[in-house]
Amino acid sequence: MTPNPQAPETKNPIQVVERMMKLLDVLAHHPDPAPLKQVAQESGLHPSTAHRILNAMSQSGFVERGDGGTYRLGIRLLELGSIVKSRISLRETAMPFMLRLHAETGESVNLGIRDRDEIVYVDRTSSGRSAVRVVHIVGARAPLHTTASGKLFLAEDGTDKVREYARRTGLPGSTSASITDPVMLEKELEKVRRHQVAFDLDEVETGVRCIAAGVYDDTGELVAGLSLSTPSERFNPDWAPLVRSTASDISRTLGYIKR
Repeated sequence: MTPNPQAPETKNPIQVVERMMKLLDVLAHHPDPAPLKQVAQESGLHPSTAHRILNAMSQSGFVERGDGGTYRLGIRLLELGSIVKSRISLRETAMPFMLRLHAETGESVNLGIRDRDEIVYVDRTSSGRSAVRVVHIVGARAPLHTTASGKLFLAEDGTDKVREYARRTGLPGSTSASITDPVMLEKELEKVRRHQVAFDLDEVETGVRCIAAGVYDDTGELVAGLSLSTPSERFNPDWAPLVRSTASDISRTLGYIKR
């Protein structure tokens, strides 16, 4: 007797797992509860096979069964997602991409986070190519308005908050190139918003320049600035797209989806 290709019987455990993943993928594309017939059709499974697997998953909380035999993703997936998110380290996630950028450019790569009115550098790759001292060492701090990474955060703040920052800090300069005028700072931040990349041109330390792009988490929040630091004589603004694409790769790994 020739087996019916549509027969619902499933014996292979690996096949069952594959079918579970198909069903979860289908439900993930439905914002509202979906009826069994539609789920089975979109997953390519026999309705009775889909029904049996969905019921098994509903007992474990991976799927919720609603009125009229509809199904949607269950709360257990949210719980597991929260556990995964809590285990994701920004520094651990970023470092492989930072090392890649370092290898491609030969220059120092920094990861900075915001702490109130300052940028704090939490990780760095060293260039080893120059005796020029770069202040972007782990634990170092610098004002937001003088750093490339800091400008990213100020650009996210918007005009009103930037003006509050300017009044609160007085925009102190670290070098003669630092932006200390509120109007000039707002013009600079408008460029940052437009190009999604920021520059520090000898503004923290004379002889050192930086390019930075933002790193975003799964909620769309700016959580860090990825910056490339070079001695001024080796500074190459054409590296900006590479810095931006590297920051985007880190963001995607953190779960960020651009909308």
